[in-house]
Amino acid sequence: MSNAKPAKTAGTAETTAKTTAEATGKSPARAENAKGSGSSRRPYHHGDLRRAILTAALDVIAVDGPSALSLRDLARRAGVSHAAPAHHFKDRTGLLTAIAAEGFGLLAGAIGEAADLKDAGVRYVRFAREHPAHFQVMFAPELLRDGDLELTTARALAADALSHAVSAVPAEGRGPGARLAGVAAWSLAHGFATLLLGHNLDGAMSERDPEEVFRALASMLFQAPAE
Repeated sequence: MSNAKPAKTAGTAETTAKTTAEATGKSPARAENAKGSGSSRRPYHHGDLRRAILTAALDVIAVDGPSALSLRDLARRAGVSHAAPAHHFKDRTGLLTAIAAEGFGLLAGAIGEAADLKDAGVRYVRFAREHPAHFQVMFAPELLRDGDLELTTARALAADALSHAVSAVPAEGRGPGARLAGVAAWSLAHGFATLLLGHNLDGAMSERDPEEVFRALASMLFQAPAE
């Protein structure tokens, strides 16, 4: 007598699927589909969720401003659950504070590599042009969490970088004091960058390179007195 087991018939397979469906409350077809699609139903995994949310937020701010930010919308853009952004930033203020801290860190790095004060100003303007969303948030304290350590540290680094650039200017070329010279340099660079981003200088600038225009303005402000 042969020991071979009889092959499972189509009817037996149908009965098994039907039994599984009855136990799970699914139709036979859905039960079979669920069985074969386990990998496609796994939760979405993000390699760097924090970075993805920050990037999505910067995109929104660049187009519609900080007021348009919504953690729920950012979660949808990143393809994650609605609660995921809160895990990293707690709330909208936390997200904006993280953006500002990142911006000041980037600015500190840019200014820190400047050859002189004029170059520091050019780099400030360049930063604003290349990171307009950061720039909008960084100088809006009402949107940020006061006392945040990361933000406070990044602000201090940017201020130190500017102070170092000012201190390199000969005393006779920076006016009555280094502190006021720093305020003047910051005001010039920040004001110029703000007007530029707001397209308020389009007519006056014509086709001129903004960085070269700023260099000319800085030369008018910081220069050694005539002999």
